[in-house]
Amino acid sequence: MLSWEYPPRIVGGISPHVFELSQKLQSLGVEVHVVTKETPLAPDEQVEPSGVQVHRVHLDEKPNDFIHEIQILNRVTDKRVRQLLEDWRPGGQPTIFHAHDWLSLYAARELKYEYQLPMIATIHATEMGRNHGIHNDMQRYIHEQEYWLTYEAWRVIVCSNYMRDEVIRAFSCPSDKIDVVFNGIDASKFQFEWTEEERKACRAKFALPNEKIVVYVGRFVREKGIHVLLDAASVVLAQEPNAKFVIVGGGNRDKFEKFVRWYGLQEKVLFTGFMANRSLHEVYRVADVAVFPSLYEPFGIVALEGMAAGVPVVASDAGGLREVVLHDATGTLSYAGNPESLAWAILRVLKDPERARRLAEKAKERLRRDFDWDGLALQTASIYDRVWNEFLGSFWAEKTLWPVSEGAEERAERLRVREKARTGTLGGRPIPVPAGVKAPPIEEIEEPVLGP
Repeated sequence: MLSWEYPPRIVGGISPHVFELSQKLQSLGVEVHVVTKETPLAPDEQVEPSGVQVHRVHLDEKPNDFIHEIQILNRVTDKRVRQLLEDWRPGGQPTIFHAHDWLSLYAARELKYEYQLPMIATIHATEMGRNHGIHNDMQRYIHEQEYWLTYEAWRVIVCSNYMRDEVIRAFSCPSDKIDVVFNGIDASKFQFEWTEEERKACRAKFALPNEKIVVYVGRFVREKGIHVLLDAASVVLAQEPNAKFVIVGGGNRDKFEKFVRWYGLQEKVLFTGFMANRSLHEVYRVADVAVFPSLYEPFGIVALEGMAAGVPVVASDAGGLREVVLHDATGTLSYAGNPESLAWAILRVLKDPERARRLAEKAKERLRRDFDWDGLALQTASIYDRVWNEFLGSFWAEKTLWPVSEGAEERAERLRVREKARTGTLGGRPIPVPAGVKAPPIEEIEEPVLGP
């Protein structure tokens, strides 16, 4: 697996997805190696208790901007993967490259063609979807990289039917090339035992005893809809004055705090900063409702977190959220970008706790049925099996460097792959960037959230 983020480095949803999926695949007998960017909080080479092997690579020069950083990362990733491949090549065990988003395109494509081995891609989100269109050269560049990732992949995996349609529409990707595999969650992390005194003590950190907690968890970016929630807060408070809004997440929140002060809601809105693991799970457990007002959401794994914690969930109907939260069946939906609709949905939960409790129980049942990582890993492993068997029956197997056809070793010698594993290949050929593309400086990129 090629992924630019992996725990403890967490920038967005790719990191927990790759972690959970790799753990479950390993338990099924799939040998998983994750090649990712280094972080000072983790070793460069690590074998996790599950057996997953993690290889963290270092940038070998200081990047000029974000695009340059991704190019360097792909170059050093390419070299590290080649070293692994040269260890494995004599054995000839089935080997597939699984690239996560366009950030891994360059290395995955180079390795695919050099070794003539199949590549799979997971598209977690699209630049077109995040920005409601393509509006500048930077976005156009990323959009084109996403297109090439879907084009080069043997199979494309997406996390929802909404994303399947988006990938077809945005990249003209054939529908029969796409597999829908939901994101999942380990619900057991949220089912810890604690006393009533512990629960009350945790709750007291965020709200008064008579206040009802409305919790939001997510990044501080426009697509997550925090501004919609803050717009809806005054409407909710007009009918439920004892509501307390708890905003959990990392990132720049200055403009949101300024809005809260301007609106006079300082006593009713609390920004906690980043939270993870047990502390985050506890916040979910003491909340009266968890709200996810996204404007764009390929899936909505935070909604699964709320469902796993047993808290009633309110979400917008954006993207994949409406596949995760079924209105009036496992939660309550509102119209995306509509504060009045969001306020209605929150009030419906707060004013009818019995209905909210029933929906939360139904949500837990659906978690076990549709969003359990064991089943999702089985689906992914079946895709791997399909791709490998199709590969063996294709003309690619006749040209591969893998010893599944005659002449593989001679082809490897001719291409000098052992030497390239020592020196790398992408380092000698700079990856072109079209003129006019202005990537943001490194310091303007949202800093990764590093878990404890």
